[in-house]
Amino acid sequence: MSSKTKIELDSWNRKEHFLFYKQMEEPFYGLTTRIDCTKAYDKAKQIGVSFFIYYLHQTLTAINTCEPFRLRIIEHEPWLFEQINASATIMREDQTFGFSLIEFHPELSEFNCKALQEINRVQNTIGLFTREFPNENLIHFSSIPWVDFSGLSHARGFSYHDSCPKISFGKMIEEKGRKTMALSIHVHHGLVDGVHIGQFLDTLQQLFDS
Repeated sequence: MSSKTKIELDSWNRKEHFLFYKQMEEPFYGLTTRIDCTKAYDKAKQIGVSFFIYYLHQTLTAINTCEPFRLRIIEHEPWLFEQINASATIMREDQTFGFSLIEFHPELSEFNCKALQEINRVQNTIGLFTREFPNENLIHFSSIPWVDFSGLSHARGFSYHDSCPKISFGKMIEEKGRKTMALSIHVHHGLVDGVHIGQFLDTLQQLFDS
């Protein structure tokens, strides 16, 4: 279990922003952009890691370095988690999928082992929910490698209180020797603003280029 710290609302410079957006029926907003994955794809192939696991690890690395993305709302109050993991959709041979729980580890080799174990577990189960999700320190992560989308929406039950960021990657496109993918990100506006999305994307692109 990742440790968490309660945000002292009265001394938080985002108090008014938080209270304003958390009362809304739809506090989430999102955008779609493109990310250059030329070097990231080559690196994954070079070290023998699946590209999906590689860019999931880089995404979680960026998430965990950007503090606003580690904030969650629990019983109507903001908390800061020490570590964020991923619940990624995992496809099965019968074209159904299940929700996974892939824990973050800064070392790619360790993360790869854990991710492969969880992917194998989900692929050998049936149904959507195949395990418990006891904590809110997650991002909801998906890959849509069949579609080069320019926009994306998510199914949402407004009666369910959710504050987890949702990140989706699209089909990889190669043009003039460069590989890019669409990237969709949806966040709770009471916790994350546009400037924070920009910081996350800058960090992620730096990781993809390293």
